[in-house]
Amino acid sequence: MRRLKLTTLFILTFLAGQSQTKNFLDQPYLEVAGNADTLLTPNEIYIKIIITEKETRDRISVEDQELKMYNALKSLGIDVEKNLTTSDMSSNFKFYLLRSKDVMKSKQYILRVSDAVTASKVFIELENLGISNTSIERVDHSDLESIRNLLRSKAVENARTRAIALTEPLKQTVGPAIHIADNEVYSNSNQLRGRLDEVVVVAYGIKKNAGAELPKIEFEKIKVASNINVKFMLN
Repeated sequence: MRRLKLTTLFILTFLAGQSQTKNFLDQPYLEVAGNADTLLTPNEIYIKIIITEKETRDRISVEDQELKMYNALKSLGIDVEKNLTTSDMSSNFKFYLLRSKDVMKSKQYILRVSDAVTASKVFIELENLGISNTSIERVDHSDLESIRNLLRSKAVENARTRAIALTEPLKQTVGPAIHIADNEVYSNSNQLRGRLDEVVVVAYGIKKNAGAELPKIEFEKIKVASNINVKFMLN
């Protein structure tokens, strides 16, 4: 008896679902796409720095190089305590076996700066200290998600504007939305890494000229976009 009740309940639920689907498909509706995009200048640039003990007669320790790096970064106005971290907190140091009884120590950091000019200055200062194992890890924007949400709203508005433009000649009006699909569009900021490194190299070449000022450089902007599909009822 219980099995019969469960079977009956399942059939009723299935039929109700089918009825709702049928009702949705039977309604006159218009599906349109809306989109919006913008360009952002990165305000978070992450620089990877690797310091390794110098293999010389008087080996320069990681700690000595680290102290010099701290002082150099502070001289650029960078808040080291806030913006410099070790990339592997569980193991700050890595050790490399060079010969049978010789070990070299290495440490990796991630430095965050807010603009291209500061990034270029960092590369130059570190190069002057003999720390050349540096690269752009990634770029980002601090308000990226908020901006994405604004673009989603604009994309929906754009979809409704298109729907009105399509239905006015037919003497029909656009009703409420009955389905909205957010087609996520992610920009890969890491694709900019090569271009960012080129910017820094050019800046360093200019700086090496006596008396030359570091030019005001900007990184290529990040494109942020939103694509939305909306189904509107037609009246």
